[in-house]
Amino acid sequence: MAKEYDVKDKKLAALGRKRIDWAARHMPVLAGIQKRFAKERPLAGVRIAACLHVTTETANLMLALKAGGAQVRLCASNPLSTQDDVAASLVFDSSIPTFAIKGENKKRYYDHIEAALDIKPLVTMDDGADLVSLLHSSRKKDAARVIGGTEETTTGVMRLRQMEEKGVLLFPVISVNDSKTKHLFDNRYGTGQSTVDGVLRATNHLVAGSKVVVFGYGFCGRGVAMRFRGMGAVVYVCEVDPLRALEAAMEGYEVVSSREGAKIGDVFVTVTGNLNVLRREHYLSMKDGAILANSGHFNAEIDLPALQKLAKKRREVRPFVEEFTLPRGKKIHLLGEGRLINLAAAEGHPAMVMDMSFANQALGVEYLVTSGGNLEKQVYPVPEAIDREIARLKLKSMGLRIDELTPEQKKYLASWELGT
Repeated sequence: MAKEYDVKDKKLAALGRKRIDWAARHMPVLAGIQKRFAKERPLAGVRIAACLHVTTETANLMLALKAGGAQVRLCASNPLSTQDDVAASLVFDSSIPTFAIKGENKKRYYDHIEAALDIKPLVTMDDGADLVSLLHSSRKKDAARVIGGTEETTTGVMRLRQMEEKGVLLFPVISVNDSKTKHLFDNRYGTGQSTVDGVLRATNHLVAGSKVVVFGYGFCGRGVAMRFRGMGAVVYVCEVDPLRALEAAMEGYEVVSSREGAKIGDVFVTVTGNLNVLRREHYLSMKDGAILANSGHFNAEIDLPALQKLAKKRREVRPFVEEFTLPRGKKIHLLGEGRLINLAAAEGHPAMVMDMSFANQALGVEYLVTSGGNLEKQVYPVPEAIDREIARLKLKSMGLRIDELTPEQKKYLASWELGT
């Protein structure tokens, strides 16, 4: 008989419950959706496989989906992002089958994804497109019943768009990542704060006066650069996109090539979603004691095989800090195995910002269930009406009011006759 869950320790559930409740206090938009879901039950009988970071905020999303009538199975979208007490609470306090253990090896990680898919989902929820990838390779039979999915992060959306362009995507997917109430806030303010938090928890490094090199100036990179500068760092930006590089320069950052940056930096943070952004030639140019961290979704941004090959010695010097001794004694410090540092060494994004991201997830699933039959096999944005409603609810929860256009103003904006 297949296992109904796989978590570290049942005894952790009580602590997990407290922390889930604490996060819920800071997620009023999702709480309102959960209350409506409990009354209307729009997801009754819908089987959902979710592959997300197993955190307190994700737990509240799972509880909202369950309140709406869904049957949910959850697994981790990263081997180091699971909060074990949260996973235990979901299983033993809320009866939500969860398959996630912090530090799980690659085999167990994929076994957990398979376990989540064993629910035979009608809807998938991804953070990196791992569920979708399996449903398009080894589990195509299960893909036939899927009405649609949602995707949380930039890296996953990139993979999905490639599948759509090649005509191989088997069901529609809502790009939660591209909603304005997600990427403008979660990616920038969530990633910015939590990345700094992860680096500091792992190293206790003094940011003020440090030279921090940020690779990538998308919304995540902007947030990381902004927060490090706010703590007194001298921030350099490396980019391949001329428009983003120009924007970084106009924001007052030093824009440099990766080769230049490698010689300068004390701390390096990758947030590109690409492969081997930091490579052998960079390691050879770095200062003794350089710190490497990644906040892109996969641990592919830092070329680990090249660093391992260069090293004469490796040792763990602090939790989530591995020291690589290169020839001539130079030391480079890798944080969190090159995985998401904000979840490996810290707690991920604050609940207040994940409130909007997961409101998009919950309403995106509801939209799929009610409209899935009318959608083509492609990647869709979150409907603008949903995006704006989430922003409105967030403002209301913060006690903020905004103005409305007067009838005269609406008429003016809709007219081409009225000029100077």
